[in-house]
Amino acid sequence: MNAHSSRSAYDVVVVGGGAAGLSAALVLGRARRRTLVIDAGAPRNAPAAHMQGYLGLDGTSPAELLAAGRREIAGYGVEWTEGLVTAARPAPEPGPGPETGAGTEPANGPGAGGGFALDLADGRRVHARRLVVTTGLVDELPDVAGVAERWGRDVLHCPYCHGWEVRDRAFGVLAHPVLPAHQALMVSQWSPDVTLFLHTAPEPSAEDRARLAAAGVTVVTGEVAGLVTEDDRLTGVRMADGRVVPREVLFVGTRTVPRDGLLTALGAETRQTPQGRFVTVDETGRTSVPGVWAAGNTIGAHEQVVNAASGGYRAAVAVNGDLLMTDLDRRIAAGTSAPGA
Repeated sequence: MNAHSSRSAYDVVVVGGGAAGLSAALVLGRARRRTLVIDAGAPRNAPAAHMQGYLGLDGTSPAELLAAGRREIAGYGVEWTEGLVTAARPAPEPGPGPETGAGTEPANGPGAGGGFALDLADGRRVHARRLVVTTGLVDELPDVAGVAERWGRDVLHCPYCHGWEVRDRAFGVLAHPVLPAHQALMVSQWSPDVTLFLHTAPEPSAEDRARLAAAGVTVVTGEVAGLVTEDDRLTGVRMADGRVVPREVLFVGTRTVPRDGLLTALGAETRQTPQGRFVTVDETGRTSVPGVWAAGNTIGAHEQVVNAASGGYRAAVAVNGDLLMTDLDRRIAAGTSAPGA
């Protein structure tokens, strides 16, 4: 463990230290649960200078939000460590401790089950009674020259995140291969000057063609070769035939790949969505694996920061209740009462 974490067993380990994970950890810390956050340090929104649409925090930088969250969870005794969890497997639950129901070593014998052992890339191992996985996702960008270099600046994907800041500029939209017209129609709310580049996407349906015309969206056929910049700003989109279409902002649809390897390795069920396969959860974030919850972009591509924080909160409440009822039922079965009763 580093300076931020010193034990090896916890009530709850939260894997992922973004908005969802820190929100879950905050609630669990306030519930007096011994909690560890393991953060690999690769937030999805790191390229963005600001986050928008979060009531009371509109315009805050993602880094500032995470720093504030770490300070807040530390105030409730939650531990935080940087690291990459490489494996998780069922293991005996950590035993009861003197304060909050979790100690430092597994109390049950081999094969007793009920908890989890997590291995980190640096060789560390920790145990948890319950897991909350908030590892997010990766945006795979279109293979067009210049897109990756300008990602998060004037190459964007979400009008709700960035539309106000770039309103009324000349928008380009690189068509999504599955929903070629959707993003162009959406961003037309923020600018009257929108050009849809079909690139390698199929022709829009007749219905979408009519909507594009009604929205005033210009449609350009042919493949896009790359972006044109001047003085470190986007000025145009270069077509494969050499044409340059002047544009100031380019919206792109990404392929969203959830970081759900730990969940699927544990046997979590998944579901197919228009954005890809994601782990199936109930309204609290509970997965199909007993004792495991998930929240944030790990469970869906459209979880904004405010949604992720809310999902982490809901998961933490459910986890705390699950632990509480489990311990009470065990006391009843053992014929014992709470310490001090």
